[in-house]
Formats: sequence, structure tokens, C-alpha cells
Amino acid sequence: PGSRIPAHLTIIDIAGLVKGASTGAGLGNAFLSNISAVDGIFHVVRAFNDPDVVHVEGEVEPTRDLEIIHNELRLKDTAMLNKYIEANQRNIERMGSGGSVDDKKKKDEFNTIVKVRDWVASGKDVRKGEWTNKEIEVINGQYLLTAKPVTYLANVSERDYLRRKNKFLPVIKKWIDENNPGDKLIPFSAAYESELAAIEDPAEKAKAAEEKGVPSVFPKIIITGYEQLNLMHFFTAGAKEVRAWTCRRGAKMTDAARNIHNDIANSLIQVDVMKFDDLKATGSESALKAAGKLHIRGKDAIIEDGDIVYFRSGEGKAKK
Repeated sequence: PGSRIPAHLTIIDIAGLVKGASTGAGLGNAFLSNISAVDGIFHVVRAFNDPDVVHVEGEVEPTRDLEIIHNELRLKDTAMLNKYIEANQRNIERMGSGGSVDDKKKKDEFNTIVKVRDWVASGKDVRKGEWTNKEIEVINGQYLLTAKPVTYLANVSERDYLRRKNKFLPVIKKWIDENNPGDKLIPFSAAYESELAAIEDPAEKAKAAEEKGVPSVFPKIIITGYEQLNLMHFFTAGAKEVRAWTCRRGAKMTDAARNIHNDIANSLIQVDVMKFDDLKATGSESALKAAGKLHIRGKDAIIEDGDIVYFRSGEGKAKK
């Protein structure tokens, strides 16, 4: 193809959070507002000693830093939820036990907010609670900080990264297992990654990593980010362009098509689907069709990771 367009994961580097940020310390509310706009969090925790790099709390102590961050996020969520409760409590009380369908909906929403507030105030993250589908709808509308999936990135020294040994990692892993079981921990070295990033030529970069004996961990971080957000890829392919698209796992064909254009999704008729392994084995699209490997799917079918699709739409040309 003349053009190859990969999918991408946007990662925003937000300045470090300090103790008291929920009440305005450091960047305070500006920092927390930046977090509220994202879908997930890569929590970078320092796991190296360096006298030339001063730590805001003095000594390097990863578990203390982890506690500070999580406490600040919970405090901010609690404050946001309390603000909602204070603004709506009188109106809810006036409704009493009766009221219209709309009143019942507002009361249910209010009760959910109170339930979530109590959960967070008890020291627990929203993402670790068990919520009904209706409660999840309410929670999603609040953009709560502790509702976002978290991946922990332990920033170790280049020396420790290359020798695959660091005294802080067992302590960090123990804290995660005790406080947020199931969350992933990825060791990396910002110093080492910066060295590789400075090498522009891909061949030279690969050679440098090979000489060090350790590849860049960025691909793993990106893949983990997609997994944490429950995302996957599908492809459209033609003579002029091959393009990767992103959608949620479990999405229907119409949902996937909407990532390309609403008109295609709204008038979708059917979808031609090729599996990459089948295309690779047969060697071409025509050979794949001759082998009976082309699958025809309806618009409500579930798209699968890696599907190569041709959307047949009643609105204009099909997207290939």
C-alpha cells in the first residue's frame, strides 16, 4: 500500500503531585483537573537514589509516595462528591417518597453518589468497588479520579534496569498486592529510554539496545495501556492505504464503524471480514476468497481484535 497509518495511544506527561494537592498545594487543582480529563493513569513512582536529583519529600521511599498520590486522589474525589451532595440534598429531601419518574431517577442518582462518596471516604478507590450497571452510568458521569485504571511504572536507574535488579521493586510490588491487587507493575528506566530516544536512526537504535542487552520497554507500556482501557485494533486495507483503528473490546460492527464515520455506522448493511492469519497463509485477498476464508458478518456482530474489515454501507462508498 502507498500509506500505512498506525493506531496511537496519547500519553500526557503531567507534573508530579505533592502532598496537599487536593487542597491547593503545588499545582493543586490544575494538576487534578488534568487527570480528570484522561481515560487511565500511568503512575510513575521513583525507585532510584541520586543525590543530584532532589526528592520533594527528602528520602526516596516509594510506598510513602504511593500513599500520598492515592490519598490525594481520594480526597479530591470525596470533595467533588460532597459538593454534588450539598448542592442537591435539599431538592431531593423535598421530593419525599413519591414523585414522577424523573424525580425517582434523580433520587436514585443522588443515592448512588452518596454510596460512592462513603466508599471513597473509607479509603477505597472507586475502581475497586462492585457497582451495578445503573450505578456505573452515574459514576461515569462524574469523571472521578479513583475510577480510572492504573498501571504502575517504577522508574529505576539505568544500572539497575540493565542488570534487572532493584531493591525498591519488591517493596512496591508488595504495596500494590496489598492495596490494589491485580494492578500491573512495569519497571523502566527514564534515563535509559532517553538515551534510546535520542538515536533517530531505527537501525542504530536497535543496535544500541542489542548491545546493552535490553530492549526499550515502551512497546510493553503502550500495549498494557490498551489492555487497561479495554481497547483493541481492527484494520481497513486497500491498494492505497492500510490503517489501524481503535475500539473497545466487545464492540459491535456498528460501534467500530462509528470510529471511522457516523454515516457509515448509521447505514451499515454488512461487513466483509478477513483474519490476518488467513490472509498471511493464502498470500492475497483473492486467494483468501477462493479458499472460502472471507467471512460475512451482520452489523450487530462483535468485531474481534485484528479483524481486517470492509464495511458495506448504504451511505456512499464502503470503507475498505
